[in-house]
Amino acid sequence: MDIKQLAYFLAIAEEGNITKAAERLHIAQPPLSQQLKLLEEELGVVLMERSTRKIQITDAGRLLQNRAKQIIELMEKTTKEFKDLKEGLQGTLSIGTISSAGAALLPAEIQIFHEKYPGVDFRIRENTTFEIVELLKGGVVEIGIIRTPFNQDTFSSVNLSDEPMVAGALDSFWNGDTGYLDLTALEGKPLLMHNRYANNIEEACRKAGFEPRVICRADNTRSMLKWASIGMGIVIIPRDMISLEQDVKLHFREIKEESLITRTVIIWMKNGHLSTPARHFLELFHT
Repeated sequence: MDIKQLAYFLAIAEEGNITKAAERLHIAQPPLSQQLKLLEEELGVVLMERSTRKIQITDAGRLLQNRAKQIIELMEKTTKEFKDLKEGLQGTLSIGTISSAGAALLPAEIQIFHEKYPGVDFRIRENTTFEIVELLKGGVVEIGIIRTPFNQDTFSSVNLSDEPMVAGALDSFWNGDTGYLDLTALEGKPLLMHNRYANNIEEACRKAGFEPRVICRADNTRSMLKWASIGMGIVIIPRDMISLEQDVKLHFREIKEESLITRTVIIWMKNGHLSTPARHFLELFHT
């Protein structure tokens, strides 16, 4: 298995058709089919089910598709790193970021960096904190912007901002109340929680003396904001996530509970190599 075979396989997987993949790669169809067959024989698995009309990727094929993308991206990144060493501050800086930081923080920092180092371009991925951690470990991205907690033995970090939890709902849920919200005000109310924070929120409620009425735990913040906007319940999220969905008409109140404060941090591998662009980008956050 080599890089060329992986590139061929990715083209077939993305096109869903060997003929189209061959056209995209500017090679004849028979050699491309032969490379796919050789790859399957080497791995000992069926990567794609062929039919006269279309190709159906198998579970093994999907696994290889994911790995192949990472391997090719890592090869491209490594090549650019060596070019950077030879030619100076150029190349691509790969960053993984949670959605809220990608929308609110990165545009300003990237503009500052780009004005100073126009030879560096960016590859930005928006993922969950868990996914970004895995991308960092795999070398696919150099820098991650995530929420705490994280493994401090594995990653170096710089704190960016602290965000309290807020509760968002239609005004009818608050009965005209404004200002800070005590956790006990949520007793008996239908609650929508993000899976990442649900355990901490539920534990804080129990310490406040009540069992929370959680009607939904989910991974998609935008969906929960929309559900709250139609009166389904009260959504509890970090404050900076409010900006992820602009169309919802919700009233937010900050929860007065120190244990629920989340922190956004920028992290990188402690013992990993950082390219020159990555090191200079991190300097923006040390000043």
